[in-house]
This record gives sequence, C-alpha cells and structure tokens, in this order.
Amino acid sequence: MIDPHHPEWQAVAASRTVLLAAPRSFCAGVERAIDIVEQLLHLRTTPVYVRKQIVHNTHVVADLETRGAVFVDELDEVPDGATVVFSAHGVSPAVREEAARRDMEVVDATCPLVAKVHAEARRFAGRGDTVVLIGHAGHEEVEGTLGEAPSRTVLVQNAAEVAHLDLPDPRRVSYLTQTTLAVDETVDVIEALQARFPHARGPGSDDICYATTNRQNALAAITDESDLVLVVGSANSSNSVRLVERADRGGTPAHLIEDAGELRAEWFTGVRTIGITAGASAPPGLVDDVLAALALLGPITVSERETARETIQFTLPPSVKPA
Repeated sequence: MIDPHHPEWQAVAASRTVLLAAPRSFCAGVERAIDIVEQLLHLRTTPVYVRKQIVHNTHVVADLETRGAVFVDELDEVPDGATVVFSAHGVSPAVREEAARRDMEVVDATCPLVAKVHAEARRFAGRGDTVVLIGHAGHEEVEGTLGEAPSRTVLVQNAAEVAHLDLPDPRRVSYLTQTTLAVDETVDVIEALQARFPHARGPGSDDICYATTNRQNALAAITDESDLVLVVGSANSSNSVRLVERADRGGTPAHLIEDAGELRAEWFTGVRTIGITAGASAPPGLVDDVLAALALLGPITVSERETARETIQFTLPPSVKPA
C-alpha cells in the first residue's frame, strides 16, 4: 500500500498522467455470472454452492462468500439435491451428468460465448473431425471443452506444439480456441495448423470473445504512450495475464495487480505516464482504488481512451430472473 510519508514512496512522488484503457473491467458474461449467484442468494433460504470460482477474481469470490455463497472445487463437496451454480468457464458433460444423477438443482452461469465453443466441439466431432483446441492446459474453460468430445479432441498451447500433432486423418481437422487468448498469438498457432493441415477448418465466427479482443485493442492504443502499464486482475485470470503479456511484447513494463495494495515504489522511478486497464473479471471499483492511491504520490491527470463501446447484455436463466 502506498504510504506517502515513507521515504521510498517520497522518492517517487511526482505529478503524472494516467491513460485509462476503455473498455476495461467487467464484461457481459462476468456480470451475468455474478448476477446469477446474487439472485440465488436472495431467492434461496438453503445454501447456494458454486463449483469453482464463479469468475477468476479473488475480490468477487470473497465478496460473494461474505454473502453466503459456498465455493467448492468439485461436486463431491456438494450434498445431493442441493443448489449448485456452474461457473462462467463452463463444465464438461461428465460434471452435468453427475449433478443430474445426484438430483442437484443446477443453475448454469456458463458464458454464452463459452457455450458456443462447446457446441462447436460437439458439432465438429460429430461430423468425424479431430478437433484441435488451442488453449492453456488446466484452465477450467479448456477442461470443459475437452470434455465435450475427449476421444476426438487434442490440445495445443502454441505454434511449436503443432509440429508434434499426430492426427488420424489430416484431411478431417477442425480447430477451436479458448475464448480468453491473445489474438495475435492465436493467429500464429492457426497459421501453423493450416500450414501443416491445409484442410483444417475453423468455426464460422471467431471464438475469442469480443470482450477479450476489445480489452487487448484498448490496451494496445495506450501502450506506446505509457512508461508503465498496470493491469488490475487476478493471477488465474487468463485474459488479465494476456493483457500483461501484450504490453510486455510492445516493450512497455507491465505488472498484474490484484488491487492498489500490490503497488510497489520501485515501479515508478522515472515514470511520468501510466497506462491502466483491468481484466474482464476485475470489478471496476478496483481501478478507482488504484487511481486514488496514485494520487497520494502527486497530482494525476486522467485521460480515458475508448476504442470500442460495449452494449452486449446476456439474459439471466429463467429460474433466477427477478419477478
């Protein structure tokens, strides 16, 4: 936390310019997922369980826990017949089958854009293709998508891994992507895939979600003018981590922070212009807190740079829509 009276912070006190990337913070899928849990906590008198983090942000999870939500890693921690929410990242059919077998009341908070990728995986595998999923091993979204057609889906994480693919029929190949990847990196993997498998087919529309793309483009618009980039988000948030990597590739030092408490004095030596953004699962109030903290070091001039306007909204499931 910034202490303006401490010598290390006094040494970097100065007036600065802050460039705010827009869009930033919550996207429609995140807002929908959080709203689902909030509505259930209002409607139910029995415990509301949430499988995995509803979205990848520690502040969001902690806030919902204080309101009564019970977060679990797997369904074996949930009693039979209980209410359980599936997170925005989606789940595999095996998880759905277990919930049905144990008579749980399931409320699905899967982002509609993730659900689209799941549907594509089923369709591509159903027509006899090997599905190449571009994504990060272990990510919950990837685990759910792999589970749609596990015997016909393979995961690649980068262009180098494409060279090692051994597919049963190189003429019947489709590819999908995790929704929260960096656009430029994904292009490299797809180009490598199409070079090795010329018949490879992708989805009819881009899998990388509009919010991920918008936040990356907005950051790119301010990176060159910034001496330092701060990305507000949690370490397990894929889209937040990709924003840091995007700034680093542009040659600007960047740091991922959970909140204003993680700011470090050594980052600000010689810095006069700071670019700030936030991942799609980070509450907008955390950005306000960072701005307030920076103002302790001297006057700040804040300029917002908007590269796109987001108007998309996703409807809630009927079981949790307000009356």
